[in-house]
Amino acid sequence: MTDTVTTDPDASDTSDTSGPPAPAGAHRTVPPGGDAVLASDAEREHVTDRLRAAAAEGRLTLVEADERQAAAYAARTRDELVPLVSDLPRPARPPRPRRGPLTPRARRILAVHGGVTAAVFLLMVLPWLLGAAPFVPVGPVLLMLLILFVHSRRAEREPSPDATVPDELR
Repeated sequence: MTDTVTTDPDASDTSDTSGPPAPAGAHRTVPPGGDAVLASDAEREHVTDRLRAAAAEGRLTLVEADERQAAAYAARTRDELVPLVSDLPRPARPPRPRRGPLTPRARRILAVHGGVTAAVFLLMVLPWLLGAAPFVPVGPVLLMLLILFVHSRRAEREPSPDATVPDELR
């Protein structure tokens, strides 16, 4: 059996003397040995956004939404956030996951790739424009553009905002 330490000054049960006293400013603690995951600011904001949307849809009264938002901002762990949105319908997921922006390294590499593609394109098309080549090198040009397009789609990206929120809080 695991003892938890409460720091509520109004608590009438003072029989729990195991463990060190809690700091004066603490409101709740994680049970010793517990594997609760601390909530991030992004997760708290996601929960409060869902609560605001539910209040706007009429699923929650304003008073209940305010109480739940205050509890969300005061929550320390993900386990404290889950009950705040568990009775609300999950928002519809986008058809495809949102993609984050390119990383700075990926932008540099893609810019170099684009520059090399443009230079080779000019070297291939310039003789045709000057009349030295009897045909337009359409096949190689389209292949280079296709490769550049695939590179841009598969380039390294930063995580999307949706990826930072765990499934139980969606």
